[in-house]
Amino acid sequence: MTDMPATAETVTTMTSPKSKITAKNVEVFYGDTHAIKDVDVEIEDRNVTAFIGPSGCGKSTFLRCLNRMNDTIDICRVEGRIEIDGEDIYDKKVDPVQLRAKVGMVFQKPNPFPKSIYDNIAYGPRIHGLARSKRDLDDIVEKSLRRGAIWDEVKDRLQEPGTGLSGGQQQRLCIARAIATEPEVLLMDEPCSALDPIATDQVENLIDELRQDYSVVIVTHSMQQAARVSQKTAFFHLGNLVEYGETDQIFTNPQDPRTESYISGRIG
Repeated sequence: MTDMPATAETVTTMTSPKSKITAKNVEVFYGDTHAIKDVDVEIEDRNVTAFIGPSGCGKSTFLRCLNRMNDTIDICRVEGRIEIDGEDIYDKKVDPVQLRAKVGMVFQKPNPFPKSIYDNIAYGPRIHGLARSKRDLDDIVEKSLRRGAIWDEVKDRLQEPGTGLSGGQQQRLCIARAIATEPEVLLMDEPCSALDPIATDQVENLIDELRQDYSVVIVTHSMQQAARVSQKTAFFHLGNLVEYGETDQIFTNPQDPRTESYISGRIG
């Protein structure tokens, strides 16, 4: 299959053997507010997919559909179908807690637990029964901190509070915590917006490494960041998925005038 750009109208016909997440006819309502309108998209495995668009366009709302975080909002209603590896994640048989172990999430502001660095990482594996012994847990903690590119900085202070780390270190700790449960998908909601340029660079380098093992979906307000870290980009506007395709194509040859207006700074 050739890599053709896809608009919201054409993406439903695209299939790929590498697809990890498939969303069809997804609508999201907050009470009477129609926040997401008929979104169809396929997200590939072992790739970084960026969601871009103006503030309030629905990109974070749609991201939270992918691990059912919107379930925690009483007035929120999600319609349509979202599958991961062909399984409908909104099926009544699906346990949202187990789903969120499979679909990890990193938030805009670093939010380490008020626990030690060790216990921040160990928490998820403990509650999901992933470690049979203290040695297993030690191995998971070390492996996760290494994957989070922070092991060398914290290996001698594992019993110190995670809240004592710098902002960039806290965010990498949160990424390590998210991957400690061996997820298959990693969602990131503006993970660098609270970080300085050096910490942002460290996290972006980490994202590039993580895509070797995970399907990574990142919401970012920075078009430069989307261009640096992602292979696919989806542009949202007023709750609509306007355009979705290869990142290079979206930024250099957008097919929809609304995308071009956003990229060029005329809207947003």
